[in-house]
Amino acid sequence: MADQTRRNFNRMVASTSALAMVGPVVPVAAAQGTSAGLVPDRSDEVRVAVVGLRGRGRNHYNALQQLDGVEVVALCDVDQMILTDRAADFNERYDREVDTEIDFRRLLERDDIHAVALATPNHWHALQTIWACDAGKDVYVEKPVCHNLLEGRAMVEAARRHGRIVQTGTQYRSCGANVAAIEWARNGNLGAIKAARGICYKPRRSIGKVTEPQVVPDHIDYDLWVGPAPMKPLSRRNLHYDWHWDFDTGNGDLGNQGVHQMDIARWMLGKRQLPPKVFSAGGRLGYEDDGNTPNTQVVVLDYPDVPLIFEVRGLPLNAAEQKDKWRMDQFLGSGITAILHCEGGDVVTRHGSSSALVLDPSGQEIMRFTGSSNHFADFIDAVRTREAGDLTAEIDEGRVSAGLCHAGNVSYQLGQKGTASELLAEVGDHEFGRDSIERMIRHLEANEIDLDQPSLTIGPWLEIDPDTEQFSSAAANQQARREARGPFTHELLQ
Repeated sequence: MADQTRRNFNRMVASTSALAMVGPVVPVAAAQGTSAGLVPDRSDEVRVAVVGLRGRGRNHYNALQQLDGVEVVALCDVDQMILTDRAADFNERYDREVDTEIDFRRLLERDDIHAVALATPNHWHALQTIWACDAGKDVYVEKPVCHNLLEGRAMVEAARRHGRIVQTGTQYRSCGANVAAIEWARNGNLGAIKAARGICYKPRRSIGKVTEPQVVPDHIDYDLWVGPAPMKPLSRRNLHYDWHWDFDTGNGDLGNQGVHQMDIARWMLGKRQLPPKVFSAGGRLGYEDDGNTPNTQVVVLDYPDVPLIFEVRGLPLNAAEQKDKWRMDQFLGSGITAILHCEGGDVVTRHGSSSALVLDPSGQEIMRFTGSSNHFADFIDAVRTREAGDLTAEIDEGRVSAGLCHAGNVSYQLGQKGTASELLAEVGDHEFGRDSIERMIRHLEANEIDLDQPSLTIGPWLEIDPDTEQFSSAAANQQARREARGPFTHELLQ
């Protein structure tokens, strides 16, 4: 598995950057041995704070606390009710008190914290990571690592500038089955690679529709929750989790569940940059609610040699299922997967499983790879060795995979309403793109969406400079970044 081992994740350098404040993306190797600030001795306990506790954060503090030589010393959340509940849970599980904090910035002032684990909403990931690097902390940051393209490059620059260890929460990178299966296929055992595909068919029901701004409970510091995002009244039923479906704070399922499969698909192709062209289409269809991200989407990432196609579906098999169990479509036997299409068959990864399958052209399993490892332990090992190249999902890997999601969403957000026939005309004779679009159309028709009306959002084909991650379209470049709010900013994000 030579070219998929940890040390071979040392990256490309982007030649120049139009983002002058951020500068070029520096390879991992150039950052070795330059760590400043808090660096635990290899024999010392690694002291960690976990930030963002409602969902994934609970997994963070349990996984980290159970590692040898690791002590979770603080928990942080802007929701006092959640913070109190999680602290009580921690105290009961581990029979000791843990510090609590509402404002993340207070954690950065502490000299006894070596690292932070971030499970906050997407719009906070970049700023918290950069602030933590500035403060001499190492970082484990959940996927997607950033909310937009500019942020990803800034995070890499901060990690390199301060010599910090920054791990991305795409834990399938630590799955031995994936490592072995991808290496096996890329060694030519299935013939030439034709394409990679990511699939995210995950049930997403309506989040409801409110008629007036909602009252934020007193136990939530809403100013801190919003942070670098635009300050707007709460205009949906649930503040928590449903932020995924608001482009101000989330990235839809493409950047939520989908970024895992996007990361694997890109890994399968061995790509280290964005493609020179991207196209996306879809819509938020089947219901009207307060979300504005698509629940149905196809993204074509058009690399010159082999394409990467991504498909999102949140609606079920058909209209009848909307009133029943909301069962989902599958592709090659799975609803959430990354697939490498080759001349002699397909490699299929399995969501939630430590195995990967090899299928022959008829879809029959002919080989299975198994094995996994601990993604959090991988992070802690690198914190001790100070070797960022030992990470299976170093921040630059997270930046590129998140960037693919963002590029697709930029095309979508610049789209115009159109019909199914107009969409087919736009995608043209692109083999894999057209196949995905045609299947998406059949899926929507089964859900009784009238595609003879301009129901679909059809994005433009966008050209990208892979080195600078700049679009040829000024409108696209504007969409790929945002203005930060008040004190929630940093020079690298200007």
